[in-house]
Amino acid sequence: MSYKETLDWLFSQLPMYQRSGALAYKSDIGNIVEACNHLNNPHLKFKSVHIAGTNGKGSTAHMLASTFQEAGYKTGLYTSPHLKDFRERIKINGLMIKKEQVIHFIEENKSFFSSIDMSFFEMTVALAFHQFAEEKVDIAIIETGLGGRLDSTNIIKPELSVITNISWDHKNLLGDTLEKIAFEKAGIIKDNVDVVIGRKQSEVKYVFSQVAKEKKATMHYAKSYDYETKLAGNYQKENINTACTSIDILKEKGWKISDLDIKKGLLNVYKNTDFRGRWEKLCSSPIVVCDTGHNIEGIKEIVNQLNEIEYQQLHIIFGMVEDKDVGNILSLLPKSAKYYFCSPNIARALPVRTLYKEAQKQGIKGRVFSSVIEALENAKSTAGEHDFIFVGGSTFVVSEIL
Repeated sequence: MSYKETLDWLFSQLPMYQRSGALAYKSDIGNIVEACNHLNNPHLKFKSVHIAGTNGKGSTAHMLASTFQEAGYKTGLYTSPHLKDFRERIKINGLMIKKEQVIHFIEENKSFFSSIDMSFFEMTVALAFHQFAEEKVDIAIIETGLGGRLDSTNIIKPELSVITNISWDHKNLLGDTLEKIAFEKAGIIKDNVDVVIGRKQSEVKYVFSQVAKEKKATMHYAKSYDYETKLAGNYQKENINTACTSIDILKEKGWKISDLDIKKGLLNVYKNTDFRGRWEKLCSSPIVVCDTGHNIEGIKEIVNQLNEIEYQQLHIIFGMVEDKDVGNILSLLPKSAKYYFCSPNIARALPVRTLYKEAQKQGIKGRVFSSVIEALENAKSTAGEHDFIFVGGSTFVVSEIL
């Protein structure tokens, strides 16, 4: 099989959640347990940090990975979704795994995976665990895909569990209250394993306290730190605090990480892990910035950031997927911007005409475009030198312009 044939097979076996939505969600972890048994339990052969949360888990994961790399540890990093290349999900010391490794793994295990109806995400997690074990990483930073309790990554016994924050997202799968969502995220808390909570939220703190008590897990709320990062976006301050609190606890467990390692790790996230899509500047004249924030909390942070920027005119290229809280998200957006509505090229995309009609209900005016690229090109040709163009609303909108 070629690399393309391998990916085509992976993507076609069972629906991929990011592209197909709830249809692809599995409410148990039996398959990944069976697959790892088949693979001689690779997840037991490396140390790890497990990260869940609504927003910020990707940034926090990359900050931790970058810091461990600066400290000289061979570091695995598993995140999702990918923006351009499938292999972005699985990195070792900042480098994507080789195409040949993906091909070989699927060829070796294709028959078994098919026999138990493995999903795309389950196979990807199995590949990550296998590769981290094969490469003998010192530690792997593992981000959950969706939720926590029933996520395929939730078979590891980590050195530390981390929960960044709780906000509204995936209500159809994780629950229709913040408490229910928090309970699903709290599912990554393990027996006698410390857990860091990135944000103290009165609505859900008792959920974490209760689960931590049941698991005899010591709970820590993130502290404040003075470190800086080159990752843009005011929201990264909270992620810095979460990452640094996590590092302090890991140091107590024997990991050798100096203050200089932390400083360099946070400053060199882009270089060390090739992190993309978070308040990323794509062009200077006019300024074009993209961000993958796609739920209520993420959009609030983006709008706060936009409010701090000086420009003559704001242009917003915006597309969404179907299972988001469309009306409430649109209500947060600035009415004075010029809007260029579009749909990402995936089955789960919210039809652009539906998005346009919902925007009109919120008093937002704009135009409809047949693709993300067409919307961006039109905005760039319309914008003046001192204007600001923002691209977002969905990870997949950002993916198409990178």
